[in-house]
Amino acid sequence: MNKYQVWLHACRLRTLPLAASSIIVAGGLAKYYQVFDMGIFLLSLLTALLLQILSNLANDYGDAVSGADDQRVGPQRMMQSGLISKVAMQKAIIFVTFACILSGLSLLVRSFGDDLQHWLLFIGLGIVAIVAAITYTMGKIPYGYRAMGDVAVFLFFGLLGVLGSFLFTGINFTR
Repeated sequence: MNKYQVWLHACRLRTLPLAASSIIVAGGLAKYYQVFDMGIFLLSLLTALLLQILSNLANDYGDAVSGADDQRVGPQRMMQSGLISKVAMQKAIIFVTFACILSGLSLLVRSFGDDLQHWLLFIGLGIVAIVAAITYTMGKIPYGYRAMGDVAVFLFFGLLGVLGSFLFTGINFTR
């Protein structure tokens, strides 16, 4: 496996449809209500995909550091197998975090213009989403090891993913 394939494998592309599904549902709702905006839809999709990749990289890191992957059954993890170093994964997590922030801020500019109230609300939600993506299996109290993963999936890929994206995709507050 070359370096490019290793990083693609670490990003777990097969999980990206989960992130895309909530954005697609929100886009469908926006289309139904005749308020669809393709630019907002694409930025919402990019942000959701980046958050999923961030979660996948953080999960690979957290599982390797905690030892959860030591007796792993299933797809190979890149840190646990030694194909990606701890430092390289940390750098990738930081890079993807900044990509999430840049994409999310671009989405806010496109969606809300100078509407400070909506900016503050969605910056808060964005911070929570980034922290949730990283702390699923990383940090002092990783919630993924405490049977809270399903709750997080429901909140972030269900409620927040669809309703939050509908607000972005469906309503351009600068019009």
